[in-house]
Amino acid sequence: MIKKILTINALLLTLTLSVFAVEIPMDAKLDYNQGIDFYKLGMYERAIESFRSAIRTYPDYLDAYYNLGTILEYLRNDSEAIVVFKQVYVRNPHDYEVIYKLANLSARTENYTKAGEYLNLIPSSSEYYKKAQELAEVIKVNITESKIESNTPSKIANYTGIYENIMSPTGITTDKDGNVYVATFSDNSIIKITPDNKRIVFVKSNKIKGPIALASDEVGNIYVSNYSANNVLKISPQGACSVLVEKLDKPYGLHVNGNMLFITCQGSNSVYRQKIAR
Repeated sequence: MIKKILTINALLLTLTLSVFAVEIPMDAKLDYNQGIDFYKLGMYERAIESFRSAIRTYPDYLDAYYNLGTILEYLRNDSEAIVVFKQVYVRNPHDYEVIYKLANLSARTENYTKAGEYLNLIPSSSEYYKKAQELAEVIKVNITESKIESNTPSKIANYTGIYENIMSPTGITTDKDGNVYVATFSDNSIIKITPDNKRIVFVKSNKIKGPIALASDEVGNIYVSNYSANNVLKISPQGACSVLVEKLDKPYGLHVNGNMLFITCQGSNSVYRQKIAR
């Protein structure tokens, strides 16, 4: 079996021999190859779905996990990429490239403890050992800086005022940099208001349909209850938008506590719990 590794920046596919020689179902192979084709065309969302379909058919499809994780990593969907690369790690704990990716992604989501745990798994004999040591030094600096920031007062304006002329505002949340995010129901967008009162459209996507509530986690991801689409979206700090939970019945309120997202569903008179990766 050939392992096709996606190199996003170079837009190339490098072919290497896979570790395991197993018979993969034809349906899974077709979905996998379709994912490669969609990737070449820059159709990343469709490539993601094709790789996910291949994995559903054959849950041990390492190459599909790897390529799916690489696309998610490129799109800055770091938490989702971590979940996918973990599937490679548990099936092949000596894939030090994947372990390094897990360490790097954990560091990007500011989970420095987990990043350090992954780095400690990379032996000095590995070609990734030097990169692992360099990342460890970067993490040390980031930990020091984060401690300083934790003692810094919030940048959000701390005086009474009003944000005017926002079209049909619904949900609202903030981030650690003092930005305010507002969902606009009729415009299907998320507005970002900076501490100096500059206003920009943070995300406007055909995936956003009737946004109601917003909530944010510790690493800056924003969650949107997509009332008219019956799902909840996840928006990364860089603005990448993806569906987190599907087939909800009129999702409304949101609340984040640690690694759990709570969703009230008006249509089913229920509260849905969703574990979120960081």
